[in-house]
Amino acid sequence: MERLRWWALAVAVLAVLVDMIDNQIVAVALPTIQRELGTGEAALQWISAGYALGFAVTLITGGRLGDRHGTKKLFVAGMVVFTAASLVAGLSGHVGVLIAARVAQGVGSGLMVPQVLSFIHAEFGERERPKAMTWYAAAFPVGGLAGPLLGGALTEADLFGTGWRAIFLVNLPIGVLALAGALGTMPSRPGFFRHRLDAVGLALLTAALFAVFYPLVQGRELGWPWWILALLVAAVPLFGVFALHQRVRFRRGGEPLVPPDLLRRLAGSQAVLLCVNTGVGVFFVLTLHLQLGLGFSPWEAAVTFAPSTLGIVVGNVLSMNLAARFGRVFTAAAVAVLLAGLAAIAVLVPWLGPALTGWVLLAPVIAVGLGMGAALNALFTASMSAIPPERAGAASGVVNTTVQLGTATGIALSGTVFFARLESGYAAATAGALAVSSGVLVLALALTAVQPSVRQSQPVG
Repeated sequence: MERLRWWALAVAVLAVLVDMIDNQIVAVALPTIQRELGTGEAALQWISAGYALGFAVTLITGGRLGDRHGTKKLFVAGMVVFTAASLVAGLSGHVGVLIAARVAQGVGSGLMVPQVLSFIHAEFGERERPKAMTWYAAAFPVGGLAGPLLGGALTEADLFGTGWRAIFLVNLPIGVLALAGALGTMPSRPGFFRHRLDAVGLALLTAALFAVFYPLVQGRELGWPWWILALLVAAVPLFGVFALHQRVRFRRGGEPLVPPDLLRRLAGSQAVLLCVNTGVGVFFVLTLHLQLGLGFSPWEAAVTFAPSTLGIVVGNVLSMNLAARFGRVFTAAAVAVLLAGLAAIAVLVPWLGPALTGWVLLAPVIAVGLGMGAALNALFTASMSAIPPERAGAASGVVNTTVQLGTATGIALSGTVFFARLESGYAAATAGALAVSSGVLVLALALTAVQPSVRQSQPVG
């Protein structure tokens, strides 16, 4: 059983890795998809961001369902949905079908990924948990950066004439392997709660997320009509009503999607985590700039960002050894390094113009990876410290929702700025998007002041 726990962890981390790869794998294939399917600019953003949106609106529900029915059942169910949606995406001949399949992929991931933290909390003791958490945290940035690299390789390889479709079809053997591994190694444990699903809370949360996201993606394309702006404004009261509903349900003895005390506990770290992931969402724009603006091939664009993996590995090691010791000071330093790397790219893009090369971007890209790896690991640790097992699903849902919502917001925000400035040229458009993302990271740096220190963590509930 001791060995099976670590094999089960490998399967669980593989799911997180595949999720992050699929979140980013389409980035370098977007120009190819656009040419073949004849998509518009808004559709391009939906192909990328639809996955993150489906993931974001499902994660909290997936976490609570795992608390209720058991992590293994939800993990297996999510992997089945994800694998089937990958098949549909790989066979799609219309952009609408592709976007729907991407959203379904996100829903499948939203069911399985929250179970990973729950599994870690249930199966690993205090001494082993930091090591397990390090593998979990590393899967996010490594998967996110491996996605474009794998996407570029598969798109250019044109395996069996599948072209860009291979980036989705490759999930089929991985999904089957993960399913077999989960069924054979994950323990079957009953859930903690027997309350009915908070359907009203789910509807309110989904509506609030949609009210934020849809205007960011479609607003410029539609010319910012009044109803788009009204929808964006409506997100504020929707989130307010959702928070009120959660408090009322909690007081009446029900089990809300997000217990109010848990949300208060996570608020500081989640604010920083949201801004960090929003800031790095600009890599969607950078891949378009390299390919459409500078003529890079999908593979060349992916290789340009590959060195950040080195920074991520170093950042994770530093975080594992120093985050708990230095608390928010370490997190602030990590965000500062990430900001410095992104700001350097923002200067180099307009300054060098068509002379920009992968070698010139090498140092800033490594700095981005270093800061991102260290910051994410530290923020995950701060978020999940001292969370009891019966709240692990809910906490995991909140943390992962923050990551994916930040990524989706970053893609939408930087994409909106980029396409709005495109008439001024690719360099100006990309520089504008980078400037906005750098501003978001400045906010993240300021918010580290309110992040609770891991050393000061107290149990929740």
